[in-house]
Amino acid sequence: MTDVPGSDRARRRAVPAAKPRVRMSAAQRREQLISIARQIFAERGFDATSIEEVASRAKVSKPVVYEHFGGKEGLYAVVVDREVRSLLDRITTALTAGHPRELLEQAALTLLTYIEEETSGFRVLVRESPLMSATGNFSSVMNDVAHQVEHILGAEFSSRGYDPKLAELYSQALVGMVALTGRWWLEVRKPRKETVAAHLVNLAWNGLSHLASKPGPITG
Repeated sequence: MTDVPGSDRARRRAVPAAKPRVRMSAAQRREQLISIARQIFAERGFDATSIEEVASRAKVSKPVVYEHFGGKEGLYAVVVDREVRSLLDRITTALTAGHPRELLEQAALTLLTYIEEETSGFRVLVRESPLMSATGNFSSVMNDVAHQVEHILGAEFSSRGYDPKLAELYSQALVGMVALTGRWWLEVRKPRKETVAAHLVNLAWNGLSHLASKPGPITG
């Protein structure tokens, strides 16, 4: 019997068989869950994120998530640890210039580039969480950067006759200024990052260039 063109039987014959679904390896599934959780944590924060939603977006059951990470806390810790290492690696790699002013600009521009390219990751880092510790959050990254800047400023202070013990204070102030400006720029995205970095360095460097050796309070 010849199939009539356009008939149900002819259409069934024309439809190719569905390809079997390829099963993810354990490593691939783990990476998928981390990527999905990163996005949800960025959108909602730790408290408002649930294992149910992570599993739903990944199209797996909740036990699969628990099997890989033990629970929401374990999953969150993995996401944060990756972002901390990623940001710190970027900044450490970027600090290659010889002149202190160029180093400040490289650090500022690297942070802004990370915010631009890894917005979800940055949002995860700067959100408050009960699990945040001194060794696994945005503050810890900024502290590490501040320690690097401290060494740079310490040498500069010594060569200019300033107390090198104050380098720690100034490094925290400089890195804090860049970090807070980065959080503001995350929302407004203007002016462009190169301009923001240039203005940050303008304020920081010109301020450092005209430091009083022993500043005192204006009033008192």
